[in-house]
Amino acid sequence: MIRLVWGDGVGPTEKAAFDAALDDAGLHQYNLRRLSSVIPADVTVESSGTAPDLGPTGNVLDVVLAEQVSHPGARAAAGLAWARDDDGGVFYEVGDTDPETVAELLSAGIDRGTALRDIHQPVETRVHTADPAPDRYTAAVVAAVYGESSPLL
Repeated sequence: MIRLVWGDGVGPTEKAAFDAALDDAGLHQYNLRRLSSVIPADVTVESSGTAPDLGPTGNVLDVVLAEQVSHPGARAAAGLAWARDDDGGVFYEVGDTDPETVAELLSAGIDRGTALRDIHQPVETRVHTADPAPDRYTAAVVAAVYGESSPLL
C-alpha cells in the first residue's frame, strides 16, 4: 500500500520548519529515501493524512516527497498528482509559495508523465498549503509513503 500523508510546520530555520512539517505528517522519526515517482502495478493508494506507526525510530521509509520551505512571511504549498492503471502509474511532485502555481505545475507535469507511460486514467491530486508565519520559516510537505519502514543497517 502507498499512503498519502501531508503536514506543515514553522521554525526558526529552514531545516527546523521542514522537520516540523514532517512531524505533522508523522514522518519525522524516519530516514526518508526518495523514490523517482513510479507506482508499482496492483498497489493501492490511500489518503491517510498522517502516517500511522510504520516501524521503529531510525528505520528507512521509501517516499515520493513534495516539499516547500518558504522564507518568513511567505506561504508554503506542496502537492502530488498521480494516475495509474493495471500496469502501474506515476506520481509528480511540486513545491512553491503559491498553491495555484503548484496545481498548474502538477497538471502539466502529470500530463507529460502519463503520456510517456501511455496511462489514460483520471488524475488525482493533493495540494497542502501552510499559512505564512511573519517571523519564521514555513514548510509544507505531501508524501507518498511506500509500505512499512525497514532497518537502515
